[in-house]
Amino acid sequence: MCAWSCCCKATHGYGESVLIAEDLLLLLLDDKRGTAQSTFMQPALGGALLVELALAEVVDVGPGSYWRPAKVSVVAGAPADAVLAAAVATVAEKPRTAQKLVDRLGRGLQKNLADRLVDRGILERHDTRVLGIFPRHRWPTVDATHEEQVRRQLAAALVGGQDPDPRTAALAALLLAVDRVHKTVPHEGLSSRQVKRRATEIAEGDWAAKGVKDAVRASQAAVMAAVAASSTAATAGS
Repeated sequence: MCAWSCCCKATHGYGESVLIAEDLLLLLLDDKRGTAQSTFMQPALGGALLVELALAEVVDVGPGSYWRPAKVSVVAGAPADAVLAAAVATVAEKPRTAQKLVDRLGRGLQKNLADRLVDRGILERHDTRVLGIFPRHRWPTVDATHEEQVRRQLAAALVGGQDPDPRTAALAALLLAVDRVHKTVPHEGLSSRQVKRRATEIAEGDWAAKGVKDAVRASQAAVMAAVAASSTAATAGS
């Protein structure tokens, strides 16, 4: 059984646990403008929750095939963290495929996680209105200490060739899914293609059990489905 306090959580300078999804959000937000740098935040963040629960052995991604996609089930009690507990409750509602769960878990998650990071002093929230009507939220960074540490760990794995811990490996795989892995860390001396190749090697490596890798693949599939849907909509509207 994975010890939640070891591989399945990290802490920042304030001594509070930081979710993989929160790390991912920090990496996908523009530090100065506080806006998302990816169109596919919902499946990416939902995937990060599913991966975290799988790493902690709270949920299991069952066996599946091309014709019968794997279903996700709860196999342990929910953790104390409110976001993870809510995610476990969603998984427990009814049998769902990992890909469908990823999108469902990601609904409204960006705002929820960003506001948590505001409470911890990592981000600050700016509320404005577009055309004086439509609300717009931004979360610029005010304390980059934790994010810089995460980037260093990613750089060590993606550029330095070090073996990543499970959290870092999961982040690399999730960033690869939204095509941001080569834009997240400096990689002087390596091409973007080489960084992506290294991220693929990490995603397919022996850093986690099959259920965790299935959760990562579900995130990648959900992002690809979102990309395909947006491309179809753009084509239909042209």
